[in-house]
Amino acid sequence: MREKLEALRDEALAKIAAAEDVKALQEVRVAYLGKKGPITEVLRGMGKLSAEERPIIGQMANDVRDAIKEQVEAKEAVLEGAAIEAQLASESIDVTLPGRPVQAGSSHPLTAVIEEVEDAFIGLGFSVAEGPEVETDYYNFEALNLPKDHPARDMQDSFYFTEELLLRTHTSPVQARTMEKHKGKGPVKVICPGKVFRRDDDDATHSHQFMQIEGLFVDENVRMSDLKGVLEAFAKSFFGPDRKIRLRPSFFPFTEPSVEVDVSCGMCGGEGCRICKQSGWIEVLGAGMIHPRVLEMSGFDSSRYSGFAFGMGVERLAMLKYDIDDIRHFYTNDVRFLKQFNRM
Repeated sequence: MREKLEALRDEALAKIAAAEDVKALQEVRVAYLGKKGPITEVLRGMGKLSAEERPIIGQMANDVRDAIKEQVEAKEAVLEGAAIEAQLASESIDVTLPGRPVQAGSSHPLTAVIEEVEDAFIGLGFSVAEGPEVETDYYNFEALNLPKDHPARDMQDSFYFTEELLLRTHTSPVQARTMEKHKGKGPVKVICPGKVFRRDDDDATHSHQFMQIEGLFVDENVRMSDLKGVLEAFAKSFFGPDRKIRLRPSFFPFTEPSVEVDVSCGMCGGEGCRICKQSGWIEVLGAGMIHPRVLEMSGFDSSRYSGFAFGMGVERLAMLKYDIDDIRHFYTNDVRFLKQFNRM
């Protein structure tokens, strides 16, 4: 029995050494260590041995089984490592090949214009305020001196959810909310960028949805000359240092007096051309001194405080600055159009 076990051990170790892959190795393991293997048969025949031989042969059988098992595990590790090396070699990547270029995106032209306007006004001491796009009738109209029967509401017809809830038609409600938060104490100096909505027919210069930036400054002794100085500084920053502005009388319910603000034409330098319709000037925004009633409704004493407000369309600024002829280009997501602004 002892010679048989030694022969089984030597035979199994030889086959383990000769195994060329994991499958062949597993066949050796099953053949010698399986339930029907020769070592198992030896252990089953232990009952025929004498009491003196039984522990000796049993120990020897266990030693042979452990030796075979140990060699199988060692050989398996070697074969698996070789298989991994072969796989890595067959699936190698040539790292010297040039990489595939990843196209980098950029800010949308409207986003870039908003950020440029914000930078200009932050440099003048303004902060940025935002508010809800779904607004109440009170903040969108009534708090801005536009009662329910005011005819000026017709110019700002919007999309209504209920009689008292609508999509805002301008960012002026943010100004009213900001003044309320100050509880009648100045100064208040903010710009309010955001999306607004009106029931307009979409064409080259109109859209039912567009971006707007409004500004507000409330403090003691604020004058029209302060408004002109701020807007002139903005125009030079945004359009160029050689540009000039002019103020023309106008009407807005929430400002008194009110003005339209024109900037000198950059194409002709103010001489007159087809862009400015031979006038030398291009209209860019509306502004004015805040109506005393608006100040009072927001909690400010109009005998002590005064202020100015202004509003501009972001699309109009972008169209003027980059000579874009159709507002719809901003919303069609045409990559050919957007690629022109990659370096902005």
